[in-house]
Amino acid sequence: QLQLVESGGGLVQPGGSLRLSCAASGFRLNYYGIGWFRQAPGKERSGVSCISGSAGMTAYVDSVKGRFTISGDIAKNTVYLQMNSLKPEDTAVYYCTRVITIGNMCLMQSIGDAWGQGTQVTVSS
Repeated sequence: QLQLVESGGGLVQPGGSLRLSCAASGFRLNYYGIGWFRQAPGKERSGVSCISGSAGMTAYVDSVKGRFTISGDIAKNTVYLQMNSLKPEDTAVYYCTRVITIGNMCLMQSIGDAWGQGTQVTVSS
């Protein structure tokens, strides 16, 4: 059964780091792109980063470039999001989902077939 489970969130001070995990089951990451999205209170989900399933090509929104790194471990069927230099505006519930791919590129647009419960990231002093 298709399932995505996010974990690794928590409370950190500005400038701190967290590593989020997205554990996939029911499908092989090798054949799908995976994106990280986040949703702050009162706002809609927006894309943060994505990685293509086989080629490993990555993409980031400007607000996280240089601070966040997405990676995947095909053997473990898991995608990670390393978040460094966290800012209060990064506070949100973070979700992973399957995303559209075009060739080797991933797009930060969900296929729309699976959203988990997310993991809360709170950045506060």
